Amino acid sequence: MNTATAVADFRTYPLISALSGVQSFADRVAIEWADGRASPFHHVWLRDNCPCERCVYNVTREQVFEIVDAAEELQPTAAHIDADGCLRIEWQDGHLSRFDPGWLRAHAYDDESRAERLEAKPRSYLWRSDLQLPVFDYSTLMNDNAALLQWMIAIRDIGLTQVRGVPTEPGSLKLIAQRISFIRESNFGVLFNVQSKADADSNAYTAFNLPLHTDLPTRELQPGLQFLHCLVNNAEGGESIFVDGFAIADALRSEDPAAFQALCEIPVEFRNKDRHSDYRCLAPIIALDALGRVAEIRMANFLRGAFDTSVEQMPVLYRAYRRFIAMTREPRFRLMQRLNAGELWCFDNRRTLHARNAFDPATGARHFQGCYVDRDELLSRILVLQR
Repeated sequence: MNTATAVADFRTYPLISALSGVQSFADRVAIEWADGRASPFHHVWLRDNCPCERCVYNVTREQVFEIVDAAEELQPTAAHIDADGCLRIEWQDGHLSRFDPGWLRAHAYDDESRAERLEAKPRSYLWRSDLQLPVFDYSTLMNDNAALLQWMIAIRDIGLTQVRGVPTEPGSLKLIAQRISFIRESNFGVLFNVQSKADADSNAYTAFNLPLHTDLPTRELQPGLQFLHCLVNNAEGGESIFVDGFAIADALRSEDPAAFQALCEIPVEFRNKDRHSDYRCLAPIIALDALGRVAEIRMANFLRGAFDTSVEQMPVLYRAYRRFIAMTREPRFRLMQRLNAGELWCFDNRRTLHARNAFDPATGARHFQGCYVDRDELLSRILVLQR
């Protein structure tokens, strides 16, 4: 018999409520909690999540057991609460599993527990033109992990932030981006320079106005975070414009459900090519997550290929597409602000659409630097600092 005493997994889970009783049934164990909640756990689920050292390698904290290696109709011979308050399961094949009550409560899948976990998940704050822009200080972010955490949570939940007091030497952006994680390189480089040039390979490198868009919609995975750091901005014009794509999608879902559905279901191809690269991605403009919530906006009219859908769907797509772009132009959604030297934007590129008014390069210099960090890296860093 395996007498290992490992419990839960390798993280600490608070004891929300103690175990007060256990009942055994044909295919499950029913737990009674001291606060009155009841949670069923199927035998197969309990065996699959056994935390003992035979099932989980304690160095990597990764599972080595696969459920197919247990009998399909495996049954416990005993299930009870031990002296430490843990659930102890003795299996027919001699295996022993022990589960910490804090871990069990955190992973219980009765309706009440699942609804409670869903409610506790971070939620996006949808904003419009009256957003109170979250502003942070560069020096503080570079030296204070508590402030860094608050900045990252604002990026996660609001999708648009500004940092002030940033050094204006070229390359300074790299230091603050790396406070979150490593930088995602693209065909534009690790850091890219946003300034007007004659041989531009993107409209961003001209003095034209840029309509609201997400960067690199031509990639299978659009960059998560985008940084734009102002080194010098003496030219007339060039104001930054932002809209919350999630807020627009939310409004579209309620105001024009048919248009919302079309943009979720009908894929659009985005293309970007120059002498050395040719990127293409076919995907819907609005992407939903597994729970049906808006997870991503993919939009850049200047990088869009010709629509390719059925004869019946073509007018449906055009009507929805026109409606979405028209909404991005509505004053209720638009936030406009000029970025000054020593300031930077950091925003969620898969949520927040950004634009730039045209500027006159004859009136002064304008030089921004930018870079990308993937959204996964932001979420990971938040969790590490919250431990």
